[in-house]
Formats: sequence, C-alpha cells, structure tokens
Amino acid sequence: MNMYKIISLIALILMVFCLNASAGEQKVGLFINEKGAVQGYNLFPPKTTTTFLIDMEGRLVHTWESKYLAEQSVYLLENGLLLRPASLRGAVPNRKGGGKIELLDWDSNVVWSFDYYSEKYIPHHDVEPLPNGNVLVLAYEFKTKEEAIAAGRNPKQLDSSEEVWPEKVVEIQKTGKDSGKVVWEWRIWDHLIQDFDKTKPNYGVVNEHPDLIDVNMGRRKADWLHANSVAYNTERDEIIISVRGISEIYVIDHSTTAEEVVTHAGGKSGMGGDILFRWGNPASYKCGDAEDMMLDGQHDAHWVSPGLPGAGNIMLFSNGVKRGYASADEIIPPLDKNGRYIMPAKGKAFGPPKQAWTYTAPEKKDFFSTAVSGVQRLPNGNTLICSGSPGIFFEVTTKGRIVWKYISPVAKGGDIIAMETDPLETNTVFRCTRILPDYAGLKNRDLTPMGTFHEVYPDKIITKVVANKGGKKGGKKGRNKGGKK
Repeated sequence: MNMYKIISLIALILMVFCLNASAGEQKVGLFINEKGAVQGYNLFPPKTTTTFLIDMEGRLVHTWESKYLAEQSVYLLENGLLLRPASLRGAVPNRKGGGKIELLDWDSNVVWSFDYYSEKYIPHHDVEPLPNGNVLVLAYEFKTKEEAIAAGRNPKQLDSSEEVWPEKVVEIQKTGKDSGKVVWEWRIWDHLIQDFDKTKPNYGVVNEHPDLIDVNMGRRKADWLHANSVAYNTERDEIIISVRGISEIYVIDHSTTAEEVVTHAGGKSGMGGDILFRWGNPASYKCGDAEDMMLDGQHDAHWVSPGLPGAGNIMLFSNGVKRGYASADEIIPPLDKNGRYIMPAKGKAFGPPKQAWTYTAPEKKDFFSTAVSGVQRLPNGNTLICSGSPGIFFEVTTKGRIVWKYISPVAKGGDIIAMETDPLETNTVFRCTRILPDYAGLKNRDLTPMGTFHEVYPDKIITKVVANKGGKKGGKKGRNKGGKK
C-alpha cells in the first residue's frame, strides 16, 4: 500500500471517529429489542396533551390529541376508544387534581367528556374502566380542620393548611355525551379509627382493627394518604387502591349497595366498606414498625389478569423513596379455601411475609424512580416495567434479564429531546402499557410506522434540557424558550 492510500485510510478512520464523537452517546429512544420480548405496541401518556403508541422498534404508529393535559393514566378500550382523565388546571382553586374524564375515538374526536369536581372534591391520578361501561374514579375529598378534629384527628397532625384530604372512589355512569352520574361511592372517611380522643365516635384499639384506617397515621400533610392508582378485579368484584403516603395497598368490596358501603356489614364479604386486605406497612395499623415495611411509596397496584402467569396475584411498582432503589413486586394474597382473605390474629399483620417475585437491578440503586411508574405482566411471564421519573420502559424475564428497553424522548410540554441529550427527568411518564397485536381495540386500525419521534417531529427537537428545581428548559436547537420544568 502506497503512502497516499495509507494517509487516505487514516483520514477516513479519523473522520468516522470524529463523527461518532460528535454524535455523542445515545440518551433516548430504543436501546434493546431482543428475541424473547413480547411483540406488540406500547401506549404511554407523557405530561402533555398527546397520547402516544409506538411499536417495538420505537417508531410512532399513532397519536391521540386532546385539549387538556393528561392527569396521569390512559386506557385503550376493547372498543377502540381511549379513556383518559384530564387536568382542568385551577378548576378548584388551591387544589391539585384533574377534574375531567374523557373518551376519544381513534381520530381524537371526543365521544364522551364529563367534568367531575366541586369545592368538596376533585379526581386525581387514575381511573379504571369497568365491564359494564362505567368508570371508577379516584378522588380527593376536602375536610376542614373542624371536620378533621371531629373525626379524631390530632391537631398536631394538621399542617399549615389546617385541612385533610382523604380519598374516595366513585363509580360514574355515562348519561350523555357530556354528562354522567355517580352510581356508587366508597369513602375512607366512613371507615376510620383513632386512639387519640375518647370523646370522638371513631375511638378504638387500632391494632385490633386492620379493617379500618387510623386517621392519625401518616404524614403531617393535608394530602396525608396520597392514593395514586385504582384497579378492579372482575372475578372477585373488588377494588384495589395504592396509598403511597403510607406505603400500603387496600382491597375493598365493590359488591356493596349504597347503604352497605358506608357501614361495616353487607356485600359479598359481609364487611360493608371496610378494608378486606391491606399490605405493605403494618405500622399503619400498629402491628409492626419501620423494619416490617414491605413497600416504599408504591404505584400501580393491580391484580394479574386471568390467563396470564400469576393470574390473581397482586403486582405493583415500589418506588423506594426511603431506601433509595425501586422494585417491581408480585405478591400472593392470603386466601382461605373459600377465597376469603385471611384476617390476621389480634395484634398481628396481614400476610404474606414476602413477595412471590421481585425485580431489582443488579446494582440496586441503578433502578429508581422518585414518583409515578408501573408494571405489567405479559403472556410469556415477562414483566414490562415503567420507571416513570426517568421515562424508562423495559421488559424483563422472570430471571431479570432485560430483553427490551426504551427511553421516552418526549419532554413536558411536548418537545422532543435530542438523541444525545440527557432528559434529566423532564421526560416523566406515569405508566406504559403493552398492547398485543391481536387486541380488539386495534382491529382494522392503520398501524403503519411513521418513523421515530425525531423523524416525525424534527421541528420540535431540543438539544439542551435543564432540570434544576425552578430552572428552565433549553429551547429548540439551543435557543431558550423559557419553559419551566
């Protein structure tokens, strides 16, 4: 080889090296798609007005557009409609939450839209579609200082707002294109206990009543419970609620009548609206301490669907805010031969004593999400995990091997983060759901890939993201747009 060819070869190598160096390390998009991953489509709602559906190659196949920001979750129904809670900012002054529930068709036309809020309540975080076409809605109630103290709340447990926001679940029936009515309602406020004030009606021995909620347990905040998900079990006619504020999950009976649900008797369980099963933090009913905690600020508690490996078990995402690492957990609820929850002996905690399956990263602190997040059991036994704060979706086998991984490039507000730009948790996603190709809601739909986000939205690409608290996000192509994180 002559000198000219040698110099040309060296120049080519240097050029390729420089191009790769200038491109930088990939920070968003598709990273892993191995044989063994369950094929399908991935549905996710960033904190924008758009909901996205991508294929396993990370290519956009469909979007739904709304006038309103997502209030966390979305569901693609078997009839092809998209169910989403939406945020009506400022609907109730000085309150956080959503306020609207809507159904969109494939072309983003509004099929149903219902505003549900008042000065006394507002929905937040999650909804759940029911087989009868109704919708379960998770909502805050607002109680004054006087109401809280009358229920046995210790005044020292009130924060500067001098309020408490207990949770409730309502079932809403559609009555028109823009109307609905509440046909069933469960309220935590009807199922309280406390050992602080003997003169109040809820007084009792807390550790003898795991079926009730201690009004003085938890954080010294108005939003003391902070539930974040609601799910339904069709076979058992039960509801499960994730209560992040005290790191617990609650199961309640949905078969109760309007009269029974406010009492301690009635329904298939015979327990009215009381707690049938709870798990995660025995200290919340004075049957344990901090060392007995099994959950840590969890999200997305739900039953594994019939026909899937682990059907009937309960899955959730434990964020690990206190311990510093996250886990995806599966537990087997303690049932007797008749399918009833096994109540613990007096002063003892509910079982099970440990998870049936759990996933943590090999280096535990490599897998963590301060908030949001979810899990989904897949048909082959794999589990899809959404580590929500950093916007990471990944599928793991039962042995913990990652076979698919994608990082959302969608920033808050809808801008698209450049491939080489670190999102710095500006790409938060509440939950990601794998939709199988034969799902009824996708029948006869055009799912032709449109390209990656960077191909579909080249005019929205940002190259600088600043995630400091109170900071600002860099604008398109380095120009500051002044948008807050």
